[in-house]
Amino acid sequence: MPRDPDPLPPSLGDAFTVAAARDHGVSRARLRAADLERPFHGVRTRRVDVVADHDAPGSQDRALQQRVARSARAFSTVIPAHAFYAGTTAVALHGLPLEQAIDRLCVAVHSPARALRGSGVRGIKVSPALASVRDLNGLRVASPASTWAMLADELTVRQLVILGDAIVRVPRDAHGRPRPEAQLATIEQLRAAMEAPRRRGRRALEAALEDVRVGSMSPLETDFRLVSTRGGLPEPRLDVEIRDDAGRLLGISDAVYVDERVIAEVEGDHHRMSKAQWDRDIAKYAAYTAQGWEVVRLTSRHIRGPRPEAVQIVREALTRRGWRGLR
Repeated sequence: MPRDPDPLPPSLGDAFTVAAARDHGVSRARLRAADLERPFHGVRTRRVDVVADHDAPGSQDRALQQRVARSARAFSTVIPAHAFYAGTTAVALHGLPLEQAIDRLCVAVHSPARALRGSGVRGIKVSPALASVRDLNGLRVASPASTWAMLADELTVRQLVILGDAIVRVPRDAHGRPRPEAQLATIEQLRAAMEAPRRRGRRALEAALEDVRVGSMSPLETDFRLVSTRGGLPEPRLDVEIRDDAGRLLGISDAVYVDERVIAEVEGDHHRMSKAQWDRDIAKYAAYTAQGWEVVRLTSRHIRGPRPEAVQIVREALTRRGWRGLR
């Protein structure tokens, strides 16, 4: 029966260079053991399995974000001091939604420095005017606004809207209270990044920025807003606190048509897979109905695809409540 590898010095941390390990007396044979990964030349990481909690909203995004963060921390043991993470790597590090896989880290430098090269890394060079950098948990990362603008050549306009919405949204705490200090950037900061001199992809960024809104809390909610307004429906208010006549908070809703007293709830899979969420939804919708609201519940199947049913479903609800077309 094979014996477990010898313990590593705790001071090495979860990611370390081969040189640092050798300085601590770790043998070359130990550095080849199965409990260590080799993400980059001269770097080792302790093997960790990232498991997504499929009952939680955004679990797949979070699993990808954790994997990218581990990879970035591993590369940070050898990254030059002037380099920083950008592109989709920065998207993941900022905790923003992604629709594509990340097979390499995007590592940027400000010109005139030379772009990095190496296995597992895509090096880019960018003008200092086009990419501001901030410290994020000890890593140098392009700011959220710079990240958004720098991706104009890689993302579709729809994807830029989804990313922009995620950047400007104002998170809420566990009690539903807004946390404006946690907003990653404002619409004005996105605009400033877009208008930086010699910015590539400005036309796509301008088209996207017209549709970026504060209040969309998920990519599916953004998609609903886009398909509904393009389908001729009025633009809803987003992330709205619904209260009873006494001012008691009943819930916080995704998309609200105040004049018609219609609420569109955009539900991801966690609404049906989590019993606690399901119970909360039933109680909330009953309270809404008692206050005279009509609730329309929508899933991805209603919203995405060549002929989104959500437009007709919401139109019928608005018409029942007296809506007669765009005012």
